[in-house]
Order: sequence, then C-alpha cells, then structure tokens
Amino acid sequence: MSATRQQPDAFAFQLMMLLCLIWGSQQVLIKWAAVDIAPVMQAALRSGIAAVLVAALVCWRREWMQLGCTWRPGLLAGGLFGLEFLFIAEGLKLTSAAHMSVFLYTAPIFTALGLHLTLPSERLRRLQWLGILLAFGGIATAFAGGVSWAELDTRMLLGDALGLLAGLAWGATTVVVRGSRLSEAPASLTLLYQLLVGFIGLLLIATLSGQVLDVRFTPMALGSVLFQGVVVSFVSYLTWFWLLRKYLASNLAVFSFITPLFGVSFGVLLLGERLTANFVLGALLVLAGVVLVSAEPWVRRQLRRVLG
Repeated sequence: MSATRQQPDAFAFQLMMLLCLIWGSQQVLIKWAAVDIAPVMQAALRSGIAAVLVAALVCWRREWMQLGCTWRPGLLAGGLFGLEFLFIAEGLKLTSAAHMSVFLYTAPIFTALGLHLTLPSERLRRLQWLGILLAFGGIATAFAGGVSWAELDTRMLLGDALGLLAGLAWGATTVVVRGSRLSEAPASLTLLYQLLVGFIGLLLIATLSGQVLDVRFTPMALGSVLFQGVVVSFVSYLTWFWLLRKYLASNLAVFSFITPLFGVSFGVLLLGERLTANFVLGALLVLAGVVLVSAEPWVRRQLRRVLG
C-alpha cells in the first residue's frame, strides 16, 4: 500500500528553495569554468563522480538485484540523459546561461506531450493544452520576437535551439522512465543508469574531440566539477526523490519552476549577461505554460477557490 503524500509544509518550501537555487546555478557554473575545462568534459566528470556515489548507495541498499529486468530502458534513459548534457554543454558555448536556464526547463512540456501520446492515463486537459500554446508562443517570442532578421545573433540562436533540444531530451528521458519498468524501480537505480551511461558517452565525445587534453584543474574548475557531481547530481537529486515520496508532486512542481528564475538571475549578476525585452516576455510565457502543464491540478484548485 502506497504512503499518503501530504501538502508541502514550511520545511518542504525551504528545502525546495534551496534545491531550486542549486539547480539554477548549474549553467552559470559550467559557463564560468569553461575557460579551464570544456563544458562537455565538465558534464562527463560530474556524471562520473555522481555515478560512483550512487553506485555505492545502490549496492548498500541491494537495489542492483533489479538490473536484470530494467537494463534495456535504463540504457535508453542513460543515452537520452547524456544527449541532454551534450546539448547543454555545446549550447553554453554559443548562448548565455540565462537563456539556457529557460529553454532547458521546457522539458515538462515535451514530457506531457510524450505521455499524452503513449499513456492513456496521461491525456492532456484543456488547461494543459493552453499551457502548451503559451509555452510555444513564449519560445517563439524569446527566439525572435520584436527583432529584425538583421539584428538576430545566429550563434545565440543556435545555442538557444540546443537548449530547447536539451529540454526535449530531458522530457524524452522522463517518458522512457514513466513508460517502462523503470517506473517501478528504485529512484537511485534509475539515476545510476543515467549517470553511468551519460559519463561513458560524454567522456567518449570529449576524448574524440580532444577536449580531454585541454583541461586546467584550477580551483574554479575543480570547485565547479565537484559541486556539480556531489551536490547537484547526487545530494540534490536524491533529496528531490525523497520529497516526491513524502509530498504531493503537483504542489512541489510549482516550487520547482523558480529554478530558471534563479538561473537567469545568476547569469545577469555573476556573468553580466544582458536580457532583451522579448526574451524576458518569452521566458515569462514559457514559465506560465510550464506551470499550467505540470501543476494543472494545483492550478485548477486555485481557480475554483478564486471563482467560488
């Protein structure tokens, strides 16, 4: 019998704010340390460090016994995870961390569309379709709204597109997990597949492209990789899974949308990135759409209260 999940309390709110702050710093740290260690190499090392820690946890809990029935979807989820971080790494060479933070978090839109097509129990409701329209309208606005073709920065446009592809890969990973035996597997085992396959794939790409040799282990580079590997990929992800077991997922999802706001803020304050009016408007539309899609039950309850 599944445990009853409760409404988020003050402790959950504070913990979610901390998690959003941690997640929002990722793209900024990768871009900040890129002068010393290539983003793809950073992604490979962070995945490798976290994979070792999660593997130890899986062995301690004896969760490895489910490997036999989950390895096929696990490899697929891991491949998509690696693809997501490849797009993030390459995209950050071309666009700002603020832009990447927003486009990456379109993932719930692609998850909802994928689940709508694959699982009858996950059909989209009217509010969610409205959210998808808002999100895609926001994407179009953030890409080119109010800007002439002569003013478009093609490098940034390509980087933004890679950020969107990263969101697509993340969304596809969630669809694979939800639609396979991984949905019943321990969260740490599912995370291990993603980290391990992602590490191998990203390290191979970094090696073939010569990025392994172009590494300077400065304090900034080491700090970035260790923070991403230990704090982000291990501690924060497992904390998120613990919250999902204890509290209502739809209510937690509302808090998680603060993450791109932190990402944009860090990009502006720490990297001096400039935001255009059309990007700000587009980003707000995207976030509103994502909230409608991912937290539809919560939004519906709030509307009923307001409308009586």
